[in-house]
Parts: sequence; structure tokens; C-alpha cells
Amino acid sequence: MYVLNYTYICPMQKQSVKERIIETASRLFYFEGYNQTGINQIIEEAGVAKSSMYQSFRSKEEIAVEYLQRRHKMWMGNLSDFVSDKKSGNDKIIGALGYIKDWLEEVEYRGCGFQNIVTDLPKGQNSIADQVLLHKNELLNWLRQELKEENYNNTELEILAKEIMVIMEGAIILAQIQKNSWPVNSAESTLRKLLAE
Repeated sequence: MYVLNYTYICPMQKQSVKERIIETASRLFYFEGYNQTGINQIIEEAGVAKSSMYQSFRSKEEIAVEYLQRRHKMWMGNLSDFVSDKKSGNDKIIGALGYIKDWLEEVEYRGCGFQNIVTDLPKGQNSIADQVLLHKNELLNWLRQELKEENYNNTELEILAKEIMVIMEGAIILAQIQKNSWPVNSAESTLRKLLAE
């Protein structure tokens, strides 16, 4: 079975102050929520001094931007690795649902870190919203690239990529709500029909 790699930060004993802050904040932001996580909690759990924290980051928002940048790199890298043995673009897209299913089961249906943070975001923290948009646009671009391997014209490709994106994103949030993989299984079945047409 494919083992998902969510450990994208070096072991604690070898980490700099900045790395300890990011590792701690990443865990807290993802599993407890951005608004629910305070700077003092990050400092305490990371085992760093407040002055050291502010030498590395000016604000919680800045920490969150780096968290999302790293999460994006990790998530897209894991997705690419997961589907690397698939031959066609369509097979890779369908395979992406297998990746999503394994990932959601591993994190006990905590859901998408990008979906979670953007719905939990105070007004005015645009740099975080920009990172969420970047991640979702990169995923949409990945779908476009995989569809280019098939015989779709440009209009069909664009419509299909957006339809697939909606199916995937909907499956993720519904699996989080249901605490079950059936939405992802249903999404995979839907994609098989959609891509066979």
C-alpha cells in the first residue's frame, strides 16, 4: 500500500527555531484551526522564546502563509508520486481520487487544510487567501495538463477540468462532514463515467 508522506519538516532535534515554529503551527492550524490557534500556544508548544519567534515571523498570518506554501508543495508532490505509475492522463485523474481517499483516511477526515483555513479566515488576511487560491489554481492546472494527453479540444478541456475540480473538492468536504470515504468513492465512479464519454 502507498504510504503518504506528510512529514515534510525535519526531525525536532535538528530543527532551527523557525522550523520548530512551522512544524508546531502546521499541526495546530490543520488539526485545531487557524482562529483557534494563538501565537502564545505556538510559542509554548514549539518550545521557543517569544523574541525568537518574532525574529523569524512578524505575525501569525506570516506563519500561516509559510505553512500553506509548504503544504502545497507536500500535497502536490504526494499526488504526483501517487499517480506516477498511471499511463494516461485520465488514469492519473481517476488515480487522484485514490490519493485523496488514502489521505483523508490517514488524517481521520480532517479535510483539506486549504478549505479549512479559508473558511476560518478573519477579514483582511489576504496573503493567506492568496495562498489558498494559488493551491486550488495549481490543482486545476494539473488537471488541465493531464487532460491535454487525451483528445479534447480546448473548450472541452477547460469545461471538463473545472467539472472534475468541482467533483474532487465536493468529495473532500463531504467526506469531512460524513467522516466517511463514500463521497470519494462516489466521485471516482462519477469521474469514470465522465471521462469515458
